[in-house]
Amino acid sequence: MRTLLASSIRMLGPTALAAGLLLAWSCAGPAPTGKVTIRAGHFPNITHAQGVLGQATGRFQKALGERADVEWRLFNAGPSAIEAMFAGELDLTYIGPNPAINGYVRSNGTALRIVCGACSGGAALVIRSDVPIAQPGDFNGRSLATPQLGNTQDVAARAWLLRNGMDWLERGGKVRVQPLANPDQLTLFQKKEMDAAWTVEPWVSRLVQEGGGKVFLEEGDLWPERRYVTTHLIVAKKFLDEHPDLVKAWIEEHIRITDWINANRQEAMKALNVELKRETGKSLPESVLVPAFARLELTDDPVSDSLMKSAEDAFALGFLGKEKPHLSGIYDLTILNGVRKALGRPTLR
Repeated sequence: MRTLLASSIRMLGPTALAAGLLLAWSCAGPAPTGKVTIRAGHFPNITHAQGVLGQATGRFQKALGERADVEWRLFNAGPSAIEAMFAGELDLTYIGPNPAINGYVRSNGTALRIVCGACSGGAALVIRSDVPIAQPGDFNGRSLATPQLGNTQDVAARAWLLRNGMDWLERGGKVRVQPLANPDQLTLFQKKEMDAAWTVEPWVSRLVQEGGGKVFLEEGDLWPERRYVTTHLIVAKKFLDEHPDLVKAWIEEHIRITDWINANRQEAMKALNVELKRETGKSLPESVLVPAFARLELTDDPVSDSLMKSAEDAFALGFLGKEKPHLSGIYDLTILNGVRKALGRPTLR
């Protein structure tokens, strides 16, 4: 299976470019002594496409060469990935914004840094087609599912309700907001026991295709230029300090994979689906995969302004403690911007 995938994905960047990047970054940091093991993570999800394909094809391992070995771990939820990083069992991982924020705040800024973007978009508010909801106020008296209490989509949903003059039952409102795992959301849609869900791909498309739903609101409509962070790459602060050269090599390969996906989306979707089947035991039907992938933007841009707004909303909702968190140090884009500069691309913030 891995051989098939590896052969289906051609080189993601010319050798000359890689050599130029190495030359430009020859003074980026001290070379490690001995071979390092990088404990890396991702979710088996299309919003983690670079991690999924990078593992499947061995691209990150090839980019690191003899300097390091990559050991992969799969996660199904952000909190478990953050706990693994706290325990010193994870060096870097693809993850959503709110778990990264929580990990940074809980560790007083010592545990991790966001070093690169990965995915923007992919979330939407879906309603059952047979439910008479035409405007925001119609959600009063209805049930609304989110993937997990305090997760990225849960925060977005609750903030949107408040902005539209609504509230949930626990606060005296009329909307029943119910955190439910995505598969359970689909089951309740099919049983007509849940009215709506604010979730992320591929579950948006699955609710539409398999659950009789329709998109009421694209989350992108709420953001400038329709862009907001869904997934980014975080690195343990200790690992970043000790091995900046390895982080640089990872980011270089991440950008090459991202460029290849965006230039070869049909081939990338097929390869991604093969690996998702290997990781989860089930592939996505084309009727789900195609619209789901179309709703995503794979990128190295962390879309940092959207994370800061999400953090403000999470704090206002009581998910980040009693004191407003200071997130000025959560990003370290020094290496990313150095790589982008070598590629002739503008720097990011």
